[in-house]
Amino acid sequence: MSNITLKGNAVNTIGTLPSVGATIKDFALVDSGLNVKTLESFEGKKKVFNIFPSIDTPTCASSARKFNEEASALDNTVVINVSKDLPFALGRFCAAEGLSNVETLSDFRSSFGDDNEVTITDSPMKGLLSRAVIVTDADNKVIYTEQVSEIANEPNYEAALAALK
Repeated sequence: MSNITLKGNAVNTIGTLPSVGATIKDFALVDSGLNVKTLESFEGKKKVFNIFPSIDTPTCASSARKFNEEASALDNTVVINVSKDLPFALGRFCAAEGLSNVETLSDFRSSFGDDNEVTITDSPMKGLLSRAVIVTDADNKVIYTEQVSEIANEPNYEAALAALK
């Protein structure tokens, strides 16, 4: 279990992020058009999973914008924003913000959060996903992870992107 905080208050997840060197588990996440995206949808690409509780919070919105900005410069790489938000809300946010260099997918009916052990188990945020980053190579091997220790803080963008080089 990861011990993290939300504005200084203890919050726990169901486990710990996948280990570097592990293979990321397949998933079935939903895009804003209600299409299911799986690991195969991004076959042969490096992946940055930007995981967060809800797009409707300032920090989550900032991380989606920052990774969108950085994604345009990355070769053979896809940034995948993942939350429990409904696909419609994610699509509305991306359209309003002009985010076109990322995939924003919903975990509202899949096991992505549990499979990657980022589901929050207690606190008022119970059931949502913690703020985390998982980076994989083109063969789906985990090459970097970050469980952000304070949910209100942004991830270490530079470290996540450096792992791809």
